[in-house]
Amino acid sequence: MSIFRNSTSPIFLLTGFSGLEWAYAWISIPFCCLYITALSGNTLILFVVLTEPSLHEPMYYFLSMLSTTDLGLCISTLGTVLGIFWLNAREISFNACLSQMFFNHLFTVMESSVLLAMAFDRFVAISNPLRYATILTDLKIVQIGTAIITRGTVILIPMVVLLKRLSFCRSHVLHHSYCFHPDVMKLSCTDTSINSALGLTVVVLTMGVDSIFILLSYVLIIRSVLSIASPEERKKAFSTCISHLCAVAIFYIPLISLSFVHRFGKHAPPYVPTLIANLYLLIPPVMNPIIYSVKTKQIQKAVLKLLFSKRSLI
Repeated sequence: MSIFRNSTSPIFLLTGFSGLEWAYAWISIPFCCLYITALSGNTLILFVVLTEPSLHEPMYYFLSMLSTTDLGLCISTLGTVLGIFWLNAREISFNACLSQMFFNHLFTVMESSVLLAMAFDRFVAISNPLRYATILTDLKIVQIGTAIITRGTVILIPMVVLLKRLSFCRSHVLHHSYCFHPDVMKLSCTDTSINSALGLTVVVLTMGVDSIFILLSYVLIIRSVLSIASPEERKKAFSTCISHLCAVAIFYIPLISLSFVHRFGKHAPPYVPTLIANLYLLIPPVMNPIIYSVKTKQIQKAVLKLLFSKRSLI
């Protein structure tokens, strides 16, 4: 089957780990473990928050939003990643590629937005604990969730629409095991300056703006914590932010690493960008449930209660 069917509806070829095709069966094992861990961990968090009345608070509603976006990130890439490892299924149509790219970037943007909302939640909880429940009402949380989805969708639709106008007459081989906007854009034989500018604008208006406001939130949080007289209360107040800080770190560090590899890693082995690109989407979904289960006592208690109740039924 030719991948050059026509310039408007090409068939792209996804790339696994170049040069390591002989080891795909073995490489698929850790990837399967990561996907299973991410899917089961985030599903468990969602189920626990939904069924445990003591967790029906703003902090845990935002955590459930984070788990939802992590599930979306996993599901959006699972099919093509494991398809390459198990079936060597590299072909993907242009429309399927655009769909995967849209949802992949949408859930990434949503995760960044949720992390910002969680930073605001921690700021309100520490700086104004007496009004915490009145500021972050259920209605307000629904509005924030709706705004997060709307923001990501509105920002990303023009990026996808502009890709539709491009013609592809060069190599149709992508450099990742899923569709990634810069990767698809570089294969076009037409002018992509508008696409490039829009892609940069999307990054700045989402992850760029979010990271600045997250940093600002923590400046205000630190100021509020330092105003607390008791050292013990300071420690207790700041300890509620540890899980969120870890979630921010494991989201932004792989993202920055992937950007550096795309710009400065031209001489790196071909499998390095693919590995970082996959870890960039897998590390947050895998680690977030673990971090919150280990660092948050309420989540620990709810999970243990669920496990022991099921064991008693058996």
